[in-house]
Amino acid sequence: MKLIIAVVQDKDSNRLTDALGQGNFKVTKLATTGGFLKEGNTTLMIGCEDDYVDEALDIIRDNCSKREQMVAPISPMGGNADSYIPKPVKVEVGGATVFILPIESFFHF
Repeated sequence: MKLIIAVVQDKDSNRLTDALGQGNFKVTKLATTGGFLKEGNTTLMIGCEDDYVDEALDIIRDNCSKREQMVAPISPMGGNADSYIPKPVKVEVGGATVFILPIESFFHF
């Protein structure tokens, strides 16, 4: 048995959880924050048998798209704000970061 931990952008989370549900995967959804943009993410925990890991990864890959987004840089702390000219920067967001962990035992009470 494996535990798949997938960190996805909030915009992809509902579509992904729906697709995983249609594939008969049980999902626990956690609201998380982090990364370069300090934006909301969703962390999904998916428990599945070893034989179904590739199917779960295919669903994650198909439902978490990468896209470009314009982001204004954060002003420097303690610096001279008068001379700071923020220029929007194009960054790639979306996709998924996935961890797969072996599970020794599983209990549901």
